[in-house]
Amino acid sequence: MIRFLDVVAFLLNWGNVIVLFLIFRTFLPPRGNKLVQTLIFFAGAYLFNVVVYSNDLANLLGALLGFVVYITVCYQGGWMEKLTAFLVFYPAVIAVNYLVQDTGSRLFFRLTDAPDHHEEWTQEIWLLSTLIYACALLIRVLFWLGAYAVLRKYLTQITENLTLRMWMVVDALLIAPFVSIFTIIYFMPEEMAIVYPICGAAIFSSFGGIYLAAYISNAVKAEYNARELERKLDYFHDKVSEEERVRSIYHDMKNHLLVLRAQENHSKEVGESIEKLTEEIEDYEAYYRTGNDFLDIIIRDKLRKAREKRIDFQAIVRFESGSFIEPLDISTMFGNALDNAIEASEKLPESMRLITAKASRIRDMLVIAVENNTQLDLPSVDKTSKKDTFLHGFGISNIRKAAEKYDGQCMVNSKNGKFVLKIMIPIPD
Repeated sequence: MIRFLDVVAFLLNWGNVIVLFLIFRTFLPPRGNKLVQTLIFFAGAYLFNVVVYSNDLANLLGALLGFVVYITVCYQGGWMEKLTAFLVFYPAVIAVNYLVQDTGSRLFFRLTDAPDHHEEWTQEIWLLSTLIYACALLIRVLFWLGAYAVLRKYLTQITENLTLRMWMVVDALLIAPFVSIFTIIYFMPEEMAIVYPICGAAIFSSFGGIYLAAYISNAVKAEYNARELERKLDYFHDKVSEEERVRSIYHDMKNHLLVLRAQENHSKEVGESIEKLTEEIEDYEAYYRTGNDFLDIIIRDKLRKAREKRIDFQAIVRFESGSFIEPLDISTMFGNALDNAIEASEKLPESMRLITAKASRIRDMLVIAVENNTQLDLPSVDKTSKKDTFLHGFGISNIRKAAEKYDGQCMVNSKNGKFVLKIMIPIPD
């Protein structure tokens, strides 16, 4: 039975390493290929399972130095992100390991009158010791699994685009749990029960730092999105007025050209010029009507942009039923979807540049679909292929948020060189 419990304890120790490695790599991407990342995983075994006792300066300093080297060498990211990772995980790991070790030890000696020398222990004492140790490790694994489930969302929300000052605010607050966990374990006597609440507070504060960084990151994104959408709204309002003015001018020009074409005393070259100008004006006056004035401008704007880049753009949009959607959200959904499609089409040969946009009411649903040809080796549809992830990484996520605002959903699919974005929104009564 003792051997079985030893095996269980061994597996639980490695289970703890797996969970902590997953948490680390969610916050900071590990370096290298899969082989290097496997070595990084094994390198974290000592740090994640380090045993710390009261007044244990050697392991406290050893773990501190080990975390610094491990995070610096093994993971990507800027020095501020790495400093944040250190200030979050060092006190949390030390506090959890200390609580598990110390609580298990206290419980064991409360239940038994075991002598200090292991040589004098009976088989029953060894069995109870191993059982308590395995249970403590199980609790530790369950704790980190729960922490991973809660923190994963916040870890993925933290971007590398927080300013230096923002990272410094987060790190300044995280210094408190780091200092407290180091000093309380080293300087406090072994029997001081105050170590326990301070360890708990250090863990809570460390995790709070993750939430704070995610909150600041989301606030930065929200502020940028609000400014961008307001800018687009102002732009399209100006475009509405400008379109009406220009169309009026073009209409008058068309009438003048018709008068000139009716005259018979002009040369062949002049006649050809008149015909060419007439065709261009007729093309301009083929003003697209979607049933929504704001969307008309968006479609028109994207159509011109596509033509400039020699992209075949087909739009079949009937949006009369979408009047309940706010202009900013229309801009978010159609603007981002068409911008992404145009950007993807630019990278293809001209013969493959095709975008199709459709929108209509199907029973009680408003269905929007944007399809375009694309490269076969696309990255994940929720990520941007651009280096500037801060400015260009929110497109699809913003579309999804805009759809969810109206209890709708956004679905994306990239397969066999076709990228399809579909939005489905229920039409209110």
